[in-house]
Amino acid sequence: MLSVRVVGTARTLLNPTRLLTSRQCVSRGVICALECQSRSLSGKGTGHSILKLTPLEKDPELLHNGNIKNYCTAQVKVSCWNCKHALDQTPAFFCMLCKVVQPPAEGVSYFQIMDCDYTFALDTQKLQKRYLQLQRFLHPDNFSQKSGTEQEYSESQSALVNKAYKTLLKPLSRGLYMLELQGLRIEEGTDSGADSEFLMELMEINEALDAAPTPKEANKIGQETKGKLADLTEQIDAALRKGELQAAKALLAQMKYFANIEEKVKEKLSQFM
Repeated sequence: MLSVRVVGTARTLLNPTRLLTSRQCVSRGVICALECQSRSLSGKGTGHSILKLTPLEKDPELLHNGNIKNYCTAQVKVSCWNCKHALDQTPAFFCMLCKVVQPPAEGVSYFQIMDCDYTFALDTQKLQKRYLQLQRFLHPDNFSQKSGTEQEYSESQSALVNKAYKTLLKPLSRGLYMLELQGLRIEEGTDSGADSEFLMELMEINEALDAAPTPKEANKIGQETKGKLADLTEQIDAALRKGELQAAKALLAQMKYFANIEEKVKEKLSQFM
């Protein structure tokens, strides 16, 4: 058996274009085995695994007897907790042999769970579709007549899918999560990274919103804020594509402020109702 050990920096591993995809590995007759204690590349230090989950809608054989059938992309030494059959995929939601739900895999990123490309500009429609598909099979209501272990694992899997979906759905939480995978975090309640001109702009916007006499005025501020968020989204995407993490971090800090203003606009409009 031939195995290839993936070695590289966090930045390299986090960029799927720098690595051979699983399809390329298979086409060359090479079995890609990722060797680490958590059975996949963790978000700390090494980053995002190259294992890719086949979309449910693209493989009719993925569904079998009402459960999700595993699609092998690489060999990983993980076994079913129930029948000890080798699981061929990470993450593995169900055992292909005995069909029981599996516990959440360690060290698997939200991008892997939701079968999304590791990119800031991901397809949110595909994300939502994936979410609905997973919850259809993993929801705890489906396991009310199963063993206590299966009920526990279904609850854990369903909760993890919910968290992954909510994190990746919005640009701000998605970008912050991508920075976390790189070991960067924006501290709460700190303005040290914002210049005085930017803080003054924010203060003026907040004051104008508080004093807005009509829904029309509040809506105007809301539309301007959406425009700023859209512009920041493009800048953050460009920075992350270039690997400029500090620039992305600074832009995400600005996005947090404008996202907060967007929520305040909604609150203001509710006061007029």
